[in-house]
Amino acid sequence: MSAIDTTKLPLSHLGENTSLVRGPCNSSREHVTFPLMMAVCTAVIGSLQFGYNTGVINAPQKIIEGFYNETWNDRYGEYILPGTLTTLWSISVAIFSVGGIFGSFSVGLFVNRFGRRNSMLIVNVLAFIAAALMGFSKLAASWEMLIIGRFIVGVYSGLSTGFVPMYVGEIAPTSLRGALGTLHQLGIVIGILMAQVFGIKEIMGNSTMWPFLLGFTFIPAVLQCAVLPFCPESPRYLLINQNEEAKAKSELKKLRGTEDVDADMQEMQEESRQMMREKTVTIPELFRSQLYRQPIFIAIMLQLSQQLSGINAVFYYSTRIFENAGVSEPVYATIGAGVVNTAFTVVSLFIVERAGRRSLHLIGLMGMAVSSVLMTIAMALLEQVKWMSYVSIVAIFSFVAFFEIGPGPIPWFIVAELFSQGPRPSAIAVAGFSNWFANFLVGMCFQYVEQLMGPYVFIIFTVLLLIFFVFTYFKVPETKGRTFDEISASFRSGAEKYTRDDLNTLGADSQL
Repeated sequence: MSAIDTTKLPLSHLGENTSLVRGPCNSSREHVTFPLMMAVCTAVIGSLQFGYNTGVINAPQKIIEGFYNETWNDRYGEYILPGTLTTLWSISVAIFSVGGIFGSFSVGLFVNRFGRRNSMLIVNVLAFIAAALMGFSKLAASWEMLIIGRFIVGVYSGLSTGFVPMYVGEIAPTSLRGALGTLHQLGIVIGILMAQVFGIKEIMGNSTMWPFLLGFTFIPAVLQCAVLPFCPESPRYLLINQNEEAKAKSELKKLRGTEDVDADMQEMQEESRQMMREKTVTIPELFRSQLYRQPIFIAIMLQLSQQLSGINAVFYYSTRIFENAGVSEPVYATIGAGVVNTAFTVVSLFIVERAGRRSLHLIGLMGMAVSSVLMTIAMALLEQVKWMSYVSIVAIFSFVAFFEIGPGPIPWFIVAELFSQGPRPSAIAVAGFSNWFANFLVGMCFQYVEQLMGPYVFIIFTVLLLIFFVFTYFKVPETKGRTFDEISASFRSGAEKYTRDDLNTLGADSQL
């Protein structure tokens, strides 16, 4: 290999050695400041809303089905046929994902026009409307209001799953981007756990209080609206999209807690110059352009690996799964799964920057596949061997734990890492659409497939998990410790398998 003149290279290709150019301020970028954590935690309220509305429909299923039956009988003088009730309930579950599909595809319309922070603020209107519809559905004797409310809160959640990872990824220092990005998933699982706890019949999961359980989404929306105006806008958006350098620098100083933000500004300016050489990237162009085709395919597959892993089958129908496993109090077992879910998300938060995104995703996928096999065996032998009910609980807990190690948090924030500022909104919209569409398929179809296959239903997810494991092993790059421009440059040069250390050694994309 010929000698390389690094003086002619852009900063993004110099890796760790850019400290020679950027000066000694890199250490300041690793600090977690109060404005940074306030901004991240406030944004993550949107993630909590998504998780809460994913899990809230689970525990009170029989009570709400009873409300459907009573309302139907009052209107038409007869009760709903069992098959019709199953379909109506499946729609109630899956309509949330349909709303998510619409919301995720609309991310780019908001973030480029209103900014990241203001977009999160504006869409809380949807949370208020949804809370009112669901909360007053019983009073109005209208199951249609409940379903429409589920659709609207789905739109809100779809938008939030685009806004939150994008905002957090853009305000976080490179060295903390993975750890802070995991907080999006932590917000989701805390929301799910809250829904499970509040769904206990002694709290709000009863015939009197269930409308308040569904309308609770109003409270986090109020909290987010109160705090968001005091949070900084994304400096990347201000500099690259709005060309407001002074304002971007001011917001960056707040986030980093230091006056010396030259390194961050230099990195963003380099990304801005790179973006100026590219035209605005639309969704169709992501698939037409050879430059973006590979990363968008990876982004889609990572999202599918999350949803088609079978995790939402557990979240949506965990109570029924535990009942089939012979658990006497299935709601408490479901809460136990929620606690495991939350605990292992915290574990991922602390190890993601050490172990790397790709490694954790591989470990999670394989662990889930093994747990899925164990779950299938336990449920198939339940009639013959009674203690298999305990094995099935352990298998479900293990399944959830491995999900939160990798497939849970990583697909959300790695998509923002795979693309530069220009194509990022469109890429996140496509990835979000893929995630929500797969979510919809699982929510709509799982009940019917379970009735058809019985205890062997998770064999389907086992096969899919193994396929995603092979794909991740051969196609997904490691993004740990690399700037946005370094990652996108690796795809431009066809070097997606190289780590940051490889880029430092090789020095130039022309040589990769």
